Amino acid sequence: MRNPLIIILLLLLTSAAYAGSTQTNTSGSNTAIEGGYTSTATTTYQSGSSSNSTTTNNSTSNVRSAPPSAGAPSYNSMTQDVCAVGVSAGVQTFGLGVSGGKHTIDKNCERLKLARILNDFGMKVAAVAILCQDERVFESMIQAGTPCPIDGKIGKEAEALWSKYDHERPDYKTYVKRMDDRQKIDEEEAKLKAEKEAAAKYKEENFIKPEDWQGPR
Repeated sequence: MRNPLIIILLLLLTSAAYAGSTQTNTSGSNTAIEGGYTSTATTTYQSGSSSNSTTTNNSTSNVRSAPPSAGAPSYNSMTQDVCAVGVSAGVQTFGLGVSGGKHTIDKNCERLKLARILNDFGMKVAAVAILCQDERVFESMIQAGTPCPIDGKIGKEAEALWSKYDHERPDYKTYVKRMDDRQKIDEEEAKLKAEKEAAAKYKEENFIKPEDWQGPR
């Protein structure tokens, strides 16, 4: 051959692929993945060789999961003979959880235990006195006609002191409201009584027969 054999081989290879996927988890997490993938390759052979390759890959991921729960601390008492109550609470939001707890004293439980011990020691008046710190006990003692002890006094003497120093009553607010309501009723009854007495006096002074009476003018 007079001319060199020129062999030209042109190979063009192009491929493209696109992929996308979405996944949902019903237990509380939601994962979505979207993306595209493109690949191009070109090879040319002419009096030598060259190779070019280009790859593009895009990916987006969005993951959401349920937050962990906040556990409230538990209450633990060393013995059973205590008047303490455990209180705990917890609040959980996405990304943040707060919990706490503490002990609170049951005053009514302490009062009962102290009254029982004083009674066992023979201090019956002192046992009643500490129970009377509860406004329900105090009110029941008043209603029963046996007022609670005060300043070492019992019976009628105690009743007189409670009337004089009523602001020291454990049920003072309830007592004041009850007295105000009673005063209103007493005033209404006194007003009706005064009207009846005035009407009777008017009829007597003017010699009006009961059947002819039409009220004061």
